Amino acid sequence: MAELKEGSKAPALTLLTDTGEKLKLSSLAGKKVVLYFYPKADTPGCTKEACSFRDGFPRFQAADAVILGVSPDPVARLAKFKEKYNLPFTLLADEDHAAAEKYGVWVEKSQYGRTYMGVERSTFIIDTEGRIARIFRKVKVDGHDAQVLAALSA
Repeated sequence: MAELKEGSKAPALTLLTDTGEKLKLSSLAGKKVVLYFYPKADTPGCTKEACSFRDGFPRFQAADAVILGVSPDPVARLAKFKEKYNLPFTLLADEDHAAAEKYGVWVEKSQYGRTYMGVERSTFIIDTEGRIARIFRKVKVDGHDAQVLAALSA
């Protein structure tokens, strides 16, 4: 599949939310969407990233942006993660990693000498027309929320 570029149409998604309801990305047409992919709920980096989006949430609301966090975790784990950290935005379950594949973030990773497939921490800003306005790949968690906010305001 061709790699996504800024300006290309955001791939369609329909995923289960942390409450078990279906969410279609197209239902958010007309809104700016911060779609961030993270490897696993309730792990140190992913928790820090989610909490930084939580702490900056009023500024994202002021920028008229919807935040969606996507991981391969099942709905029940996402619900626990959301509740534990009081996350004010929707988390999406991508258990078969189809969404991660569409967005090109399901990649071969390596840790402690073993290779495996997993999510490359990435964020996509989708504009009101449903196009990808910005792509952040291989995200470093520290300061990422501020980078995303700056890109939303640009």
